[in-house]
Amino acid sequence: MAGPLKGFRIIDLTNVVSGPLGTMMLADQGAEVIKIEHPAGGDFTRAMANRRGGFSASFLNNNRSKKSVALNLKDPRGVAAVLKLAATADAFVQNFRPGVVDRMGLGEAAVRAANPSIVYCSISGFGDKGPYADKPVYDPLVQALSGLTSIQGGSDDARPRLVRTIIPDKLTGYTSAQAITAGLLKRERTGEGQHVKVSMLDSVIDFLWHSDMGSQTFVGGEFAQEKAASFIDLIYETTDGHITVAVNTDKQWKSLTAALERPEWLEDPRFLTPALRHENIDDRLTLTQEVLATDSSAHWLERLETHDVPCAPVLTRSAMIDHPQIRATGIVVELDHPQAGKVRQARPAATFSVSEPDLSHGAPVLGADTDALLASAGFTADEIAALRADGVAGTKEEDAA
Repeated sequence: MAGPLKGFRIIDLTNVVSGPLGTMMLADQGAEVIKIEHPAGGDFTRAMANRRGGFSASFLNNNRSKKSVALNLKDPRGVAAVLKLAATADAFVQNFRPGVVDRMGLGEAAVRAANPSIVYCSISGFGDKGPYADKPVYDPLVQALSGLTSIQGGSDDARPRLVRTIIPDKLTGYTSAQAITAGLLKRERTGEGQHVKVSMLDSVIDFLWHSDMGSQTFVGGEFAQEKAASFIDLIYETTDGHITVAVNTDKQWKSLTAALERPEWLEDPRFLTPALRHENIDDRLTLTQEVLATDSSAHWLERLETHDVPCAPVLTRSAMIDHPQIRATGIVVELDHPQAGKVRQARPAATFSVSEPDLSHGAPVLGADTDALLASAGFTADEIAALRADGVAGTKEEDAA
């Protein structure tokens, strides 16, 4: 079955995670995504550890459903080939540092000259303005600059802590995919292309504001974030592991006291209203932990579920895969890759009732589609052979095969 974006062609000049994840989302939804890679090695993540069959897990998990064209962009003929491909495309995505892609000859002006109605997306670390615009970027830098590490630390005075997953990179991928799709929708309705700009820093700050920036929301009424129980404190230890329990409403609070057999908490002046329970959250969580530490996870989960208290087990990666809820939704799938063998991945989170994506095409071999796609852009067989002979197109491994 064809995905909802079938018929759109996207040129993908991105590396690592922020760009490749976003374009993989578009590819999974049916777009033809053409990944442009250097003939000598390709995307940086191809060489990362945890490998099988010549593929790293990182590359597999961010480049599914794509095609690969190997072109040397240091050669003007390689740049010309990309522009020729761009002339056939609907969108062009790149995540070079601001200014770099212009010097390569593949900035917005050059690409738009080849295709005036194209949606051109620039992904950057810090944006194209300000003192950080030209700085190299890594996920921890964005976590620090955005305030995320302070939020993760628990207060303005606590030791900042990194989130132990690359949220800025992945969030930027999601933001880019949505923005590109919106640009394509506008183009379908009006015929007009545009330049879409997404930075990792902006993506994270936007993300944080919806739940973590209340202290800075009212102009003139800002206040420092004092130490308070954070989400990590909602993880409770039992005699054989950990569970999480989340209680907000009066009804849920009453149910919790029943499940834990602590009716006296209902009369405690510290916990009479949601506002008081929030104000005295540390006391509330301490008391809850003392009770939950007396028995097993299974015991408490059964009691909590019986009383309709929101709760869940705290799972490791491997335990998550085998949990009945995960199996029921089918979010984790096993797919056959021609080189890497059977791989386990997450399907796209969104499902479609009449245009469900086809995930049978795994991440591509470097340069696997070079000849076919150059031909589709108008190159003759002799021209492609000449580009290969001069090291502009294809890979040495392909030519030796």
